[in-house]
Amino acid sequence: MSKNILIYLHGFNSSPQSIKAQQVAEFVKQHARDIELVMPQLQNSPMAAWQQIAQMADTYQGQTVGVVGSSLGGFFATLLANKLGVKAVLINPAVRPHRLIDLLLGEQYNSYTNEHYIVTTAHEEELSLLDIKSLEQAADFWVLLQQADETLNYRDALAFYHGARITLEPLGDHSFEGFNRYLSALVEFLFEKQTLST
Repeated sequence: MSKNILIYLHGFNSSPQSIKAQQVAEFVKQHARDIELVMPQLQNSPMAAWQQIAQMADTYQGQTVGVVGSSLGGFFATLLANKLGVKAVLINPAVRPHRLIDLLLGEQYNSYTNEHYIVTTAHEEELSLLDIKSLEQAADFWVLLQQADETLNYRDALAFYHGARITLEPLGDHSFEGFNRYLSALVEFLFEKQTLST
């Protein structure tokens, strides 16, 4: 029997324990029990993370898949949606993240996983190899942006995701304040039907 699979991809230095990820998990538990939620802890290396995501996605052939990604996870969600031909919701997504690596070089600490690791120019090269040239189907994407994102310039996403469904809010921040307001609509967009249970 075909299932609805929701894959949530967290951002840089984040995890499935982040606030947005946990809001998605709680919503699915309470209101969308026909959805199987998949929330991997992504590898620190961009190429390793992508291989992890692509291999995981291969296990869901024949299923109905929707993808949600935040920040760098939005970049990976775009790659995955292009690969599978499925819908994706992106939250303040990173566009061409290889251009941002210079700001992150050196030691990093993930407070969710208690892990120390090093960002190097190899990460930049990997992200450059993964760079997305264009969207296969712009209508399959819904992009949530807040103008006061302190990490990424929302204009980059506006330009790249031209033709997609865009929600642009004033103020806010990189975490996307009030994300939980969109959870019901997010599920409906991804799976094209009312999946909420009473």
